[in-house]
Amino acid sequence: MAQPSYMRACLLIKPGKIQLAQIPVPLPGPGEVLVRIEAALTCGTDVKAFRRGHPMIPMPAVFGHEYAGVVAAVGDGVEGFSVGLEVMGVHSAPCGNCFYCRRRDFQLCESLMDSKVLGSFAEYLLLPERVVRQNLFEKPPMISFAEAAFLEPLACVVHGIRRSGVEGARRVAVIGAGPIGLLHLLVLKAHGMEVLVAGRRKSRLEAALTCGADRVIDTEEGGDLRTAIRNWTDGYGVDMVFECTGQPSVWQDAIWYVRKGGTLVLFGGCAPGSLVSYDAGRLHYDAITILGVFHFTPADVLEARRLLVEGKVVPGPLISGEYGLEDVPRALERLISGDGIKFVIYPGTVQERKELS
Repeated sequence: MAQPSYMRACLLIKPGKIQLAQIPVPLPGPGEVLVRIEAALTCGTDVKAFRRGHPMIPMPAVFGHEYAGVVAAVGDGVEGFSVGLEVMGVHSAPCGNCFYCRRRDFQLCESLMDSKVLGSFAEYLLLPERVVRQNLFEKPPMISFAEAAFLEPLACVVHGIRRSGVEGARRVAVIGAGPIGLLHLLVLKAHGMEVLVAGRRKSRLEAALTCGADRVIDTEEGGDLRTAIRNWTDGYGVDMVFECTGQPSVWQDAIWYVRKGGTLVLFGGCAPGSLVSYDAGRLHYDAITILGVFHFTPADVLEARRLLVEGKVVPGPLISGEYGLEDVPRALERLISGDGIKFVIYPGTVQERKELS
């Protein structure tokens, strides 16, 4: 099949406005790979950009960054990927040469976000050489394109859990029952943990139970989360808390949910300039560790792929529905209203989507 010259793509024009347009299909240069998108996923970052803009997402431009698809074309020098190969990947990769990369803090690479890939809400996506070389993989047939598109958010979750040293924990709490909180739950259960999930919206807490949560707490009902966690742990508190809301008040309260010697992992990102304060005595005398985590490394991407391919993490319960490119605004509006967890975006035409499903 000949590659078209133009493709359909969702352009984020300004907050609240998305335009479906015909734009040129990019051509891969040396080391680059052009992927025909078979499935993309909505993300909290997409929702933020749609609501009020985002400093890392230019406007007007294509957006979306969780994807899986089929290789449509390859540039000179590409090895291991050929036209027709089904692939899964992420949207960034470290340079390998900067101050942080030389110290193997790849998630803090100085040019990480400068070379990020945006545009999975389109029919084709061009991947730069460093992503192709480090973070693009063949998709095996046992997982669907929609499941494979979870690779990027799952890698972020894997990174935080790996850095936390969770292997020594038994009972942990996840604060936030959105897609990231539920991915934490899935990975923690794969590690054999007992997991309590606290969050809002009954549908999401029901999804947490489906994903294996040992207990759920509805914070909208006004329950005392600190007391509930103490009761669940014989008065001690959990070994670890994974904060997945990005709300300063939740960051601040979460320190009271861990036991002495416990760890608070701050995954949810607060707005720049936000300030929180902690009881110094609690930190010092109870030997609490507070850990900030961000993004992922190539090793985390490999581990996330293993969890998906081996069926250790099955993200199907997080999918609330599917849409075409023409309905991306509807999908994001549903998420803004609290209706749904993640939606699959199938870029093909209506007939192509029927054939794919």
